[in-house]
Formats: sequence, C-alpha cells, structure tokens
Amino acid sequence: MNVFTLGHSPDPDDAFMFYAMATNKIDLRGYRFEHRLEDIQALNERALRGELHISAVSIHAYAYITDTYALLPCGASMGDGYGPVLIRKSRTSNADRFVTDENVHLREWLRRRVIAVPGRMTSAFLALQLFLREFDFIIVPFDQIFDAVKDGRAGAGLIIHEGQLTFAQSGFEKIVDLGTWWKQQTSLPLPLGGNVVRKDIPPDVRHDILEIIRASIDYGLAHRAEALAHAMAYARNMNTASADQFIGMYVNDYTRDYGQIGRKAVRRFLGDGRDAGYIDKAVQLEFVE
Repeated sequence: MNVFTLGHSPDPDDAFMFYAMATNKIDLRGYRFEHRLEDIQALNERALRGELHISAVSIHAYAYITDTYALLPCGASMGDGYGPVLIRKSRTSNADRFVTDENVHLREWLRRRVIAVPGRMTSAFLALQLFLREFDFIIVPFDQIFDAVKDGRAGAGLIIHEGQLTFAQSGFEKIVDLGTWWKQQTSLPLPLGGNVVRKDIPPDVRHDILEIIRASIDYGLAHRAEALAHAMAYARNMNTASADQFIGMYVNDYTRDYGQIGRKAVRRFLGDGRDAGYIDKAVQLEFVE
C-alpha cells in the first residue's frame, strides 16, 4: 500500500506540523498521503471506527482505540503549564468574584452552571472531569462555544485551539487554565493530542511513516517563516504574532518526541481518568518505535 489517509485538524499547529508533507518539501519515500482536515471530535469518532490510516486524535480518545491504533512517538500536543481554558463572560463589576483558595468556591460556581464543551472524547473534557468531577454540560462545536456562552445557553465554556489566546478580545475572561492546574497537581505537561497509525500497516511501513512525520515537523521548525505563512490560512481570528505564539505552544520538543516525561504524562493522565471512573478500561500504551 502506497496511499494513506492522514487526518488532522484545520488548525495552525497541525498545518505547521504537516506543511512539509503537504507541499512535498521532504522525501515521502514513495508514499502518498491524502490529507483529511476535520475537527478533533470528528477525528476521534472516525478513529473509533478505524477509518483513517493515520490520524491526529485526543489522548483521551486513544484509550478507546488501542486495539486498532498505535501511538506515534512524534506529533504530540502537550500543554506544559497551559492548556484548555474555562471562560465566562467578562464581568462589568466585582460582583460574583471568585475566592480561589483551593479552587473551592470556583468549583461551586461552576457546578451551578451549564458548561459548553467541545466533545466527550476530547482531552479537554477529561481534564475538566478530573478538575470538577460532577457538572452539567452541553456539547458544542469548538468554534461555537463563545456563541453558546454569549447567548446564555451555557454559563461557562471549555475553550481549546486558538480560543485559548483570543478569549479576552472576544469579551470573555478566564476562570481557570486546566493545563496550569494539571502542572500544579502533577508537575507534568498535560497531554492533549497525539498522532496514531493503524496496527494493520506492516511494522516497517509504520516506521517509515514515523520518520516522514518527524521529518515534516523538523522541516517546519527549521523553516519557521515559510511554515508559519502556510499555517496562517488556518489561523482563525489570529494575527501572525498570535499564530506564531500558538504554534510555539503546541509544536515543540514534545512534538518531536514524547520522551520519558511525555510518556509519563500520558500514563498519569489516562491512569487518573481510569482511577476516577471516567475511562472504563486499563490502557496499555503502544508506541511505534
């Protein structure tokens, strides 16, 4: 097989990561990749059905696809002290102010509201479960969560992707950054997304795919200006400086390789989800080596 479907999100960090592959800047070793751009929740659902050969997925979703897919050791999105953000409308006064000692009052406030979330299989949702435990929520496409909070369907929103940088200019304020909270609790980065490859692909071909994707990441990092220019087509509501900042947050050393810290973070994140009852199976990590 020389043609593979490759799913990733239409976001600047993924566009940056796969720029060299999409534009034939590197040696693709005789393989052809058909890029399928869909939001992360749709990619998670497709991975549950085993539809794509290679795909970006939420680390949370990986818990449910281990029979079909192995993790590539490159392509990770790790929030090292930052991550998905809970937001609400900006206040016009000091009314309804949080007392954040131990986050007790903050949690009480959130449990009295409906929270708009981008999907049950996202890592952001699992992080919110670990932070808040019980809460009411509605599922809203990630790019419509601001609207859900603005029009009152939700009292708070769980923001992923570029919204982590643009919420203030859109009229919202941060309640809590779940990546910051996770780092404080565990001293580890928060594992949000990864790339997976189907196990029915021969091992030597999986290794080739690993090397090609890593080469694409390396090319983007080494040719940042041109890769950033390519990624700007996917930078919703961001100027070049903001897009570059966002890419720097999620295309970094962990993206080149999880390393021992990244692998430990994934084990801890999914293990905590299992221990808390939010993941109904033990997860054995399997990486393409």
